Amino acid sequence: MGAVWPMPSSYQVGSIGVEIKRSDFMIKSNVTSSSVINAAVERYQYLLEHEYYQSPYDYDENALKTSGYLYALDVNVQSAQDVLDLETDESYSLEIPVEGKAVINAATPFGAVRGLETFSQLVSANSGRKLVKNAPVKITDSPKFSHRGILLDTSRNFYHVDSILRTLDAMAYNKLNVLHWHIVDAFSWPVESKVHPELTEKGAYTSDMRYSYEEIKKIINYAKNRAIRVMPEFNMPGNTFIIGDAHPEIMSCLNKQPNWDKFATEPPSGQLNIADPRAVSFAFDVITEYSRLFVDLGFHLGGGSLNTDCWKEDPVVELYVRDHPGESIESLVKGWYEQTFGKVNEMGKITFAREETVLNYNYTAKNTTIIEAWVDEESVSKVVERGYRAIASPWSRYYLDCGHGSWLSNFDGDSWCGSYKGWQQIYSYNPLSNITDVEKQKLVLGGEVALWSAQSDETSVDRNLWPRAAAFAEIMWSGSIDPDTNSTRDMGKVAQRLTDHRFRMVARGIMAEPLQPLWCIHHPEACMHPSAP
Repeated sequence: MGAVWPMPSSYQVGSIGVEIKRSDFMIKSNVTSSSVINAAVERYQYLLEHEYYQSPYDYDENALKTSGYLYALDVNVQSAQDVLDLETDESYSLEIPVEGKAVINAATPFGAVRGLETFSQLVSANSGRKLVKNAPVKITDSPKFSHRGILLDTSRNFYHVDSILRTLDAMAYNKLNVLHWHIVDAFSWPVESKVHPELTEKGAYTSDMRYSYEEIKKIINYAKNRAIRVMPEFNMPGNTFIIGDAHPEIMSCLNKQPNWDKFATEPPSGQLNIADPRAVSFAFDVITEYSRLFVDLGFHLGGGSLNTDCWKEDPVVELYVRDHPGESIESLVKGWYEQTFGKVNEMGKITFAREETVLNYNYTAKNTTIIEAWVDEESVSKVVERGYRAIASPWSRYYLDCGHGSWLSNFDGDSWCGSYKGWQQIYSYNPLSNITDVEKQKLVLGGEVALWSAQSDETSVDRNLWPRAAAFAEIMWSGSIDPDTNSTRDMGKVAQRLTDHRFRMVARGIMAEPLQPLWCIHHPEACMHPSAP
């Protein structure tokens, strides 16, 4: 199954080539009332007609046995209901005979989307023919983890809509299912607000570096048709300098220069004033407005990277603590979480937040809360030990912006997160490795790779994400165990498969960076480190 990425859960293959009858090959579904199915059938029909991908590991055409033709692909779906959420069934089965028609069976339209992607990857071209080269094929497939995401930061640098849509295409090619859209941060507020239009007027970099309601709806619908959820993040109360451009009256430590490092992890400094009721009211407005715009059940509040010195030197906070015996900055932070998390729940959403909210401030959130564990590789186990569901995103493995040096103009040191995270580091991380309790393992919903954009934008997003995010995608979908051997996959063979997949992505317009010299494709056994395990 070298052609399919990520590796299916279970598969059987033969050794006979079956040719796609290009003149009249048709994809048909038993469901015509689902917009997701209709869009997918149209998309993959076009792809199969126009894609002419020839693997760099091409087979000897003359040595390949060929049978008859495939003339159709039937897509059978049990239910036309196309609600995409945390519990959506993405499973499917695929059968490709040596002649006749192939069949995909799926419980939901989204499982059918996954099956169509698998079928498309099994088709390769050679000498004017399009073939499935190892029929008969039987695949039964489903994801290991339900949350398989990419965090994309569009505040530090802006990404126009077409680059986000292209990223969603690439995610679909890798069966990823969550775009965690870190849409605002300290640097800019690029999303339209109808409740507080001054936020975008003063917070967007330029008039054409903003996302309108209609553009956001377009992105959400485009993602849904590819079985991808779009979950927004509005990080509060920390890293909120940009709000101060419109509302300085609700801010603390606003743009303290030159010694910003006392008040923030990076410039510009600024946090919402947790002792000011107007700041809470503002946060409620943000949650209410964008909970309605973004239809996903998940709403990420961030909540991490707080700097208590910022509030210690704020006279409003100081006066509040002095006049309210028993209150402290920690209790104010907990109160902020209580109110804002509660507002998200009131809007019918599930609160997502960073691990500091429950690990650093002694706050007890509702057990429906989902916690993003990012500080270190032990964080996931710490979160699930407290009974919360967790998303694994350790910076030491999953932060894709690392290794580019400092973005501060007068500092010649490394990135804050150290060296570049190669695909091998990503692939070899198992988020369950420190969790032995089976019930606790079930609380790990999956993971996210993160592309923070201080040194990335739409000109570099493809190579910064891919194919490293593809390595992550296989671990999230398939796990690290090869079902054939019941042991960890051979990294040499993984490298060959990932290289093949990378070439297909490039052929589809995703400018993924190369993994190795081209020479290694023809001499893979010579491109292994002799002392590596």
